[in-house]
Amino acid sequence: MHPDVSADLQDLDSTLTTIESVLDLDELDSRARELEDQAADPSLWDDPDHAQHVTSEMSRVQAKLKKVRGLRQRLEDLPIMYDMAEEAAAEAGDGDSEAAEVLELAEAERQEIRQEIESLEVTTMLSGEYDQREAVLNIRSAAGGVDAADWAEMLLRMYTRWAEQHDYKVDVYDVSYAEEAGIKSATLVIHGEYLYGTLSVEQGTHRLVRISPFDNQGRRQTSFAEVEVLPVVEQTDHIDIDENEVRVDVYRSSGPGGQSVNTTDSAVRLTHMPTGIVVTCQNEKSQIQNKASAMRVLAAKLLERKRQEERAELDALKGDGSNSWGNQMRSYVLHPYQMVKDLRTDYEVNDPTKVLGGDIDGFLEAGIRWRMSQQQAQ
Repeated sequence: MHPDVSADLQDLDSTLTTIESVLDLDELDSRARELEDQAADPSLWDDPDHAQHVTSEMSRVQAKLKKVRGLRQRLEDLPIMYDMAEEAAAEAGDGDSEAAEVLELAEAERQEIRQEIESLEVTTMLSGEYDQREAVLNIRSAAGGVDAADWAEMLLRMYTRWAEQHDYKVDVYDVSYAEEAGIKSATLVIHGEYLYGTLSVEQGTHRLVRISPFDNQGRRQTSFAEVEVLPVVEQTDHIDIDENEVRVDVYRSSGPGGQSVNTTDSAVRLTHMPTGIVVTCQNEKSQIQNKASAMRVLAAKLLERKRQEERAELDALKGDGSNSWGNQMRSYVLHPYQMVKDLRTDYEVNDPTKVLGGDIDGFLEAGIRWRMSQQQAQ
């Protein structure tokens, strides 16, 4: 085996061993057996909400164990593939097509294993209180007029395509369309494990520089959109909402250009009077369903407000009044050159089309690693 390949396999083995230690496979095994015993108890479904929690956690734990053990087995099998390629080359000569094919398969497998181990390593960094939850994204157009509204819609498309590429279910709860083009705001929920922890690094102001398609003189335009990321609230969070403090308004759902998309007042706007938080939902045909969805988003916003207040108290005690997220976090430049650059991590890509098509995993991983380094430095 080539020394470089051998060194790379040792590096992968070391990283995977660290991951196994952090995850504590024995503890995961024990937890899986405990959850399996609970799931086998017929009385579990006397409390459907608790039963759902148990079965969901059991699936997550079992999937994690299967993933790590599968990677370990594949990594242990990889040297055998390289040995087979060397033996075939020795018997038939270096130019043998069969030997070359086996070597090509081994190289492809090594690359795939590296990507999966690096992805798993990033997941182990998601250890925050809410990191493993689903995510609520709020996207709002900011400075830049019609270009900013168009930019907000481009970001909505980018996150939706990213989710689709990873087979995550997306529910768009509400879209407020701008008059000329694009959107004023949108609220969506992306369903899956560790999505809040993964996508929370996207929070902040996103800046677009391009030749404006809405300027008949073809001038360059800078526009901004804001992304807010919240964890989906669970029953254990104890976010109590007094319905007497929530004003409910109903109206007809509208599409681009203000056109009505249905003939009933099914869209719902909730106003939480003590805080002034406003949430709207119009994706469902039923007013009841829209209200339930809007209440979920309101609960997520109140949870985030509570967390920010607690964080502010801690920062005051530490004498640290800085904002850990900052404001402008990424620039997307389409003219006069092509580049997307994260301003915190310095990670950059020279293919904005690919990024805007949903290829943001590199930015997410760099952001998570940056956040971990920031936390360790404190």
